[in-house]
Amino acid sequence: MTDLPPDLPRLRTLETWLALQLQAVRTAITAAETRERERQRGIAMRPPPPDWLIEQSIGRDAPPVYVHVGGCHMAGKRSKGATREAALRALTEGIDACPHCRPDTELGYLEG
Repeated sequence: MTDLPPDLPRLRTLETWLALQLQAVRTAITAAETRERERQRGIAMRPPPPDWLIEQSIGRDAPPVYVHVGGCHMAGKRSKGATREAALRALTEGIDACPHCRPDTELGYLEG
């Protein structure tokens, strides 16, 4: 037993509707593939994370609060990338090393 209509006009109408639906699905697939390619390209083109971070305190003129290893999960949103020299200088100026990622150990910095 079939669910299709028995007469030719309704079969042709159904065929047209299915062709339109198939084209809509193919268009959606193409759009999804394009978005995925763009997403992958964005990931590939993303610059590498900085090796060192300096976390700023709240307030415009407040001093930094921590030095972090790049990618530290404890680095706050106010963290900015820094060079190795800037991270070492911050440590020598008394800015605390993050107790989680221990940038002082990574940098080979011995207090004193």
